[in-house]
Amino acid sequence: MSDRDFVGYGATPPDPLWPDGARIAVQFVLNYEEGGERSVESGDGEAETFLHEVVGSAPVPRREPNVESVYEYGSRAGFWRLHRLFTSRKIPLTIYGVTEALEKNPDAVAAMVAANWEVASHALRWIDYGTMAIEDERAQMADAIRRHTAVVGTRPEGWYTGRVSPNTLQLVMEDGGFLYSSDSYADDLPYWVKGARPHLIIPYTLDANDMRFAAMAGFNAGPQFEAYLRDAFDTLYEEGGRMMSVGLHCRLVGRPGRAAALRRFLDYVASKPDVWLCRRVDIARHWHAHHAP
Repeated sequence: MSDRDFVGYGATPPDPLWPDGARIAVQFVLNYEEGGERSVESGDGEAETFLHEVVGSAPVPRREPNVESVYEYGSRAGFWRLHRLFTSRKIPLTIYGVTEALEKNPDAVAAMVAANWEVASHALRWIDYGTMAIEDERAQMADAIRRHTAVVGTRPEGWYTGRVSPNTLQLVMEDGGFLYSSDSYADDLPYWVKGARPHLIIPYTLDANDMRFAAMAGFNAGPQFEAYLRDAFDTLYEEGGRMMSVGLHCRLVGRPGRAAALRRFLDYVASKPDVWLCRRVDIARHWHAHHAP
């Protein structure tokens, strides 16, 4: 029997009972990956080919300065532009923090913590875990949690691998220390999955996501990104009782021409009543409290 669920909430999704009667929960994720990507310098056999400006680049068994500098832009400049954008508007963020990337920029981590942003775990490294042996993935997950706790000061309450393996959810549930994980794109609301004890999934997004600036058939200008986010928000806001996730990357939307579009969308959302701007851990706590399995 398949363990896949094609039914979900069906025609009658539950009222999420968002705080203060909000019609929609809007949640922004900033993926902090710079320094955790594949590189020959880090001992990998090839340079990173995924989610950067050199779209469609082939893996090469040597250092790739163009790619390295694009990733460096994310931590050196893009992060701080986005930090100013969100803190000036007092909009909370969830960081998906790759442990090795966080370790390379303690100033950025300090700024995340000072802003009261949630720092969830985005695995030990920004690599593809799809074919990794379960024993190796288990060991990397334990190492990621330990080192994340040391650099951030608190254990992560959320987990998102991204380039996931078929074993990831099992390992997250086996660990038992997470309020939620997000390696799913299956719904507009959180949902529970069965295990030794129920585990909460807060679905993420690959469409309302700036990663499409680095895709072959994605956004090629800021207004396209802004228009897509507005349409998604308007649809979910009209329906009511939904959650909207927006995925961001320091090295992508942190570029000035794209950050301008994000700024306009933030101001658009802020102009609407009955919107709950929150972190993913806030959604998790709300769901645990009001929609226990």
